[in-house]
Amino acid sequence: MSFDLIIALASLAGRGKRPADLALLLFAAGQPVPEAAVRAAFHAAVSSGALPGEGDVPSDDLDERLNQVSNGLAVSGETFALVPARARRIDERIVRLLGELPAEFAELDQGTESSRLTPQDATLTAVTATLGGSVPVQDIGALLRAMSPSFPAHPFASLVETTQEDVPEVADKVLADDGSLSFIPDGDARDFLRGVVDTASLEDLAAAWHTAKHVRDWALDLCHRVEDELDDGQASEAVMEWLRGRQLLSGLSVIETLRDRRCPPSKRAFSALMLLFQCQMFVMLDSLVPGCQWQILQIPGVLPPPIRDLILSKVGPKAAAAGEAAG
Repeated sequence: MSFDLIIALASLAGRGKRPADLALLLFAAGQPVPEAAVRAAFHAAVSSGALPGEGDVPSDDLDERLNQVSNGLAVSGETFALVPARARRIDERIVRLLGELPAEFAELDQGTESSRLTPQDATLTAVTATLGGSVPVQDIGALLRAMSPSFPAHPFASLVETTQEDVPEVADKVLADDGSLSFIPDGDARDFLRGVVDTASLEDLAAAWHTAKHVRDWALDLCHRVEDELDDGQASEAVMEWLRGRQLLSGLSVIETLRDRRCPPSKRAFSALMLLFQCQMFVMLDSLVPGCQWQILQIPGVLPPPIRDLILSKVGPKAAAAGEAAG
């Protein structure tokens, strides 16, 4: 063991720090942690995501597993936190300040009459996606709308819901008969994350770890900047960035950040693996639909900049070059 590693271990060790957490923190700091220990720590992060009631009566049947988890959630009273309190307060303050959503957002929504999910419905949708893979795009759209209850319109939810009608030639390639995304494999999402742990390079694991950290830093900084503007009674750059994100994908990263007030190493490792899994799905999508306009990812609000950069590094040099040109 090198002297630098000993010093780093001494600085990180403390009450409540598990060996897997220390392995992750040392790995992230660039210390020479054995590869087996790194991968074991990432595996432990995946295994920490157990669902209530899961495993009471082991079963390979998806419906039976969903029933077990649904019953477990009912007993525990747990529900999916659609909008964390801080995000809800910001949303409500923006609505009070502006009076209504900017017209350019509302005009892009073709389905404002869509029903919104209850927290219980949203929880079941999220659990279904975790245990079974993809869910129909209509359910995804409904979940996105439920996560923005203060706003009457949601352009990205509308885009998801109307994909089949708007671009049928693309929909035929990426949607299954039930409306779910065909390129997302069926099965427990955690099994696929374990596959990522086993196959990703250490360089990719480190890059995703740091990306997850940068996303959290970006999200919290945006919250502070928005709140400062609202305190001054203004709707300037940060408020507009917040609004774009809440109507597109980057806002989901803000919601996810605020949902976890603490971010232990295991949670950051889980987020890193999710990012790498998303990259794999984007690469697969790129092969199914050649010529994807990846430069769209450069549009403000579509993705947090750290995630955008990670994805563009994976979908090919041409896509990355197109994204940079669009910026």
